[in-house]
Amino acid sequence: LDQLPADPAGRIKQLQDYNFTDPEAERLFQELMKSLQQQMMQPFMQGMKQSLQNMSPDDLRRMREMMRDLNQMLRQRAEGDEPDFDAFKQKWGQNFPGVESLDELLEQLGRQAGQLQSLLDSMSPGQRRQLQEMMSSLFMKDERLEAEMAQLAMHLDQLGLTEEFRRRYDFRGDDDLTMREAMKLMDELQQMEELERQLRRVQTPDDLEKIDPIDVEKLLGEESAQDLERLKELARKLEEAGYLERKGDRLELTARAIRKLGDKALRDIFAHLKRDRFGRHAVERRGAGGDPTDEAKRYEFGDPFLLDLKGTLMNAVERNGAGTPVRLSPDDFEVFRTELSTQASTVVMLDMSRSMINNGYFLPAKKVALALTALIRGQFPRDSLYILGFSLYARQFKAEELPKLAWTEWNIGTNMHHGFQLSRQLLGRQKGGNKQVIMITDGEPTAHMEGLEADFSYPPTRRTFEETLKEVQRCTREGITINTFMLEQSRMLTQFIEQLTRINKGRAFFASPDRLGEYILVDYVRNKRRGVA
Repeated sequence: LDQLPADPAGRIKQLQDYNFTDPEAERLFQELMKSLQQQMMQPFMQGMKQSLQNMSPDDLRRMREMMRDLNQMLRQRAEGDEPDFDAFKQKWGQNFPGVESLDELLEQLGRQAGQLQSLLDSMSPGQRRQLQEMMSSLFMKDERLEAEMAQLAMHLDQLGLTEEFRRRYDFRGDDDLTMREAMKLMDELQQMEELERQLRRVQTPDDLEKIDPIDVEKLLGEESAQDLERLKELARKLEEAGYLERKGDRLELTARAIRKLGDKALRDIFAHLKRDRFGRHAVERRGAGGDPTDEAKRYEFGDPFLLDLKGTLMNAVERNGAGTPVRLSPDDFEVFRTELSTQASTVVMLDMSRSMINNGYFLPAKKVALALTALIRGQFPRDSLYILGFSLYARQFKAEELPKLAWTEWNIGTNMHHGFQLSRQLLGRQKGGNKQVIMITDGEPTAHMEGLEADFSYPPTRRTFEETLKEVQRCTREGITINTFMLEQSRMLTQFIEQLTRINKGRAFFASPDRLGEYILVDYVRNKRRGVA
């Protein structure tokens, strides 16, 4: 034994050619070889587990025949022909319980081959080489079986099945694993990845119904399975309550649900504000023709006749003394003051670039847009609000689209230029009133429009900056104020926004995501309350 090579493959090769003098030692070696062969072949033939327990020469012969027939079917499939799976199943079906079609068989074989390849990919180069050499040594006395196995692996690879289930996993630790344990671990990891893919693809309650709670419990535990059932029940309750409606095979939010989300976002934001947040700054003069206040004044010609009856009667009593009837004179009349609530048209420009998602900024920004929609609908119904999302291109979204607005892999670039263009077009439809753009972003512009196509570059080019600032100048000439809320304070973004505010005379704020709503909604309300003569 001391003269055997150091590597496992070399040891197996020499011992297979060794003439044992001790029958017990030879028996133990043959049992070891049989066990290793079973574990090596199991990734391909998991359904044959029972027959692999006691492989005789006749068993190996039948296995070669089965692999030959299987390879023939795969060649026919690769050439575009339809193999006779029923004949194969009748002859070899006992080795593949539960498999009812060639596609099911291929998926099973591909998954098992992918597990083996994942194991190899997760090893160091040295470990991988030793395992491959040992696999070759195990079947050196049955080259035809080894050749059929190699052909099977080649066919599965050509059909893309091995690659579909192939993953690389990084492992650490000192615990050893047998081949069987390693393959079981690969299987569990692949099942976890498949479950993760299913969960990520969930878009509707119907998608939730397709997820097997037994798989969830097996892989993630009983508590996770219970969470899944609660999610399914929640969807049913929302539909019964009128917050979800079925359209074809999808469930969508109803108008009632969208209003509820907006109102909730509004309450959440204002719940953080101090009671004296509004009215902190004194207003020197009151407006006319607006919303009434609690403050009264002597009536003057031209004032809206919002009578303060209590104050008017008290003035008459003070002038005439107690008694009835109370006689009024023009000087006794008091009316409530009004504060002007100016009409405004607003475009909210939401940056939908990749960094907004990666940094966790997009959800707070979307919540602000929902809250602003609820605020305007409830308190300033004469105002107009438009929502624009911008990344490589800008596009308008309806209020009811906001809850399901999500980032996609195409959302690269920060095309403020296109956003300002569309904002100017939308606000140009409004006659009179204040016009403003509220832009929420975390980065400088990296794209601009060249005709109808977006030109993206990172780092951004001078031309992108110049074209964007030209559009800012056009907005300024048309009386559109641009207020920017920056979620990052990078040097390039800060310098660009400084140029923008110098041109437009709008304002720029740095806002943390958790306080973004407070900044924007308080600023909006304050600008609605303007004193006029």
